[in-house]
Amino acid sequence: MTYSYLYSSTTDYLQVDHISKSFPAATGPVTAVNSVSFCVKQGEIFAFLGPNGAGKTTTIKMIAGLIIPDRGTITVGGLSPHGTRQALKGLGAVLEGNRNLYWRLSPWENLAYFAAIRGVDKRLAQQRGRQLLQQLGLSRKQDDHVQTLSRGMQQKVAIAVALIHAPRLLLLDEPTLGLDVESAQHIKEFIKEFAASGRSVLLTTHQLDLAEQISQRVAIIDQGELISRGDTADLIKGMSANSYDIWLAEAPAEELVHRLPVDTEIDGNKITIHGETDS
Repeated sequence: MTYSYLYSSTTDYLQVDHISKSFPAATGPVTAVNSVSFCVKQGEIFAFLGPNGAGKTTTIKMIAGLIIPDRGTITVGGLSPHGTRQALKGLGAVLEGNRNLYWRLSPWENLAYFAAIRGVDKRLAQQRGRQLLQQLGLSRKQDDHVQTLSRGMQQKVAIAVALIHAPRLLLLDEPTLGLDVESAQHIKEFIKEFAASGRSVLLTTHQLDLAEQISQRVAIIDQGELISRGDTADLIKGMSANSYDIWLAEAPAEELVHRLPVDTEIDGNKITIHGETDS
């Protein structure tokens, strides 16, 4: 499958500039995302790392055009995904698992349906569909109902559906969560191949090892705010030299103290664990 692009490998295809989003609650507005900024280059895998509830999914939904930011701007290929149909044609998304599928249809029927609503020519859709199913190892399951497939296969079908219109940017929300080792590895390899073809990937994850294995750059978000961003290798190297403070409800028991690393400091109910440093 051949694609042409208007953007070079050094161009920021996705730009997120100081976006914020709050939601109403009984006790007052809750800020889910607070002034978050980052960019994703063409041909790059960018990991958005953080714990559950940190604001990752809200951010990715704003990029996908599903939620309107309270403040800030987003551009995909120079266009806003909010009210600009052309921008949405440039991205594909798999959000919150495999909910972008019709479970009573087969993988092939899902691909045909979503290709049609995205305006993809029928013959071209069939060509792309066959190639995506082959690349994702789904050819032998293309006529089975999605609901009968394993979780890993369902995730692969969801990715295929997100790519049927040949987007330049793929948004993935926790793409390997809950998958067996073999399925997770297959999806990771596919993501790397996708980016190697000159397209971009933004993936959210709370798994540090996933970010380390496949991303070039990473941003870390916690409680709606970016706390760090940069090259993945440099960021992880820096994290390994950090110290971590843990506060307990009471002083640690002797049994716990004996199980802690040697270079651990204990001050009452505060435990400080020092990371590894280069010698």
